[in-house]
Amino acid sequence: MRRRAVLTCLTLSATALLGATMSDAAAPDLENEIYLDLKDGRVVIQLLPDIAPKHVERVKKLARMGFYDGTPFHRVIEGFMAQGGDPTGTGTGGSPLGTLPAEFTRQRKFLRGAVGAARTSDPNSADSQFFIMFAPAPSLDGQYTIWGQVISGMEFVDRIKRGAGGSGAVQNPDKIVHFRVAADVKP
Repeated sequence: MRRRAVLTCLTLSATALLGATMSDAAAPDLENEIYLDLKDGRVVIQLLPDIAPKHVERVKKLARMGFYDGTPFHRVIEGFMAQGGDPTGTGTGGSPLGTLPAEFTRQRKFLRGAVGAARTSDPNSADSQFFIMFAPAPSLDGQYTIWGQVISGMEFVDRIKRGAGGSGAVQNPDKIVHFRVAADVKP
């Protein structure tokens, strides 16, 4: 009888420990997730501070300032990407924080759902603008900074209004409703 009680106690302890370990591993890092609320629903973006620490820091700072709220997806090209983060909606605007140095990596690829930093032809000119990939684009690998990955809600990204012509410029574009660091959002 005593042996059975000890085994039961050990089994319960192991189960509790395993359960705590599994739930800890599954718990999201809300400080490194973005909630991008669009007209059709919420997109969750996992930030990649190990790959692009300066860009992640910038995105979180701008999110906490409310910078992205109401900004348009001014350039959206079917089968390629949706670009936003410019308060002017022209593709030439940025934040008051200035530009960032490139943080290129070969560790991550521009696959569907990758979130990258938009820039000019100068690799060190990224600021607030970003793009979300609809499809893989190997030509961008190692040429642009990847700072995030959509982990849920890609179907809402797919519904962003597309632009016309090769430039992807959008007339009456869809806008970001809210762009928040997940840790700052009340459940």
